[in-house]
Amino acid sequence: MCVLEDGKINKKLSRRFKIKTVFGQDDPRCMEEVIERRINRSLENPKGGFGNLPDLIFVDGGITQIRAAKNACEKCKVQIPIYGMVKNDKHRTKGLITEEREEIPLSENLLNLLTRFQDTVHDTAIEYHRKLREKEMTKSVLDEIEGIGEKKKEALLKQFGSVEEIKKAKISEITRIKGINAELAKKIKENLE
Repeated sequence: MCVLEDGKINKKLSRRFKIKTVFGQDDPRCMEEVIERRINRSLENPKGGFGNLPDLIFVDGGITQIRAAKNACEKCKVQIPIYGMVKNDKHRTKGLITEEREEIPLSENLLNLLTRFQDTVHDTAIEYHRKLREKEMTKSVLDEIEGIGEKKKEALLKQFGSVEEIKKAKISEITRIKGINAELAKKIKENLE
């Protein structure tokens, strides 16, 4: 979620949401969840991190996404105008569309502003997914062992190169890692067997 205020992108109000209620690939339901959560946060605390309710909502998509956003607004009992961003063949915004499929042409200045806005939204989403992938890639069976935090895991992998090599190591070799005593080394070996 990105926010425009007075024609400028307010990066402090950008948010990334982890989907909590939708399982599988269902973009409209995900959008509905995110917008509902955003509106509820503003209603609960207008001076909080989400700020006031938006004057209008732009959704990256067409009628299906507009309806998902409208459902979220209806659940929260608020009325906020919603516009979908219509794309050209190169997947760039060329105009706005209403739920009634009425296309609203844009001036060049407004089109440029919305394009920058859309780029910011995509950059925010890509950065978030990259961080999630990096976190997933560094996940290891070592994360499941009580007493092994990120620093000890990194030290073990740096010293031995892989979980397979840690399995082969002697307890005395594992205890050479700072912060790992014989009891923890034994626990590591037992968990990796």
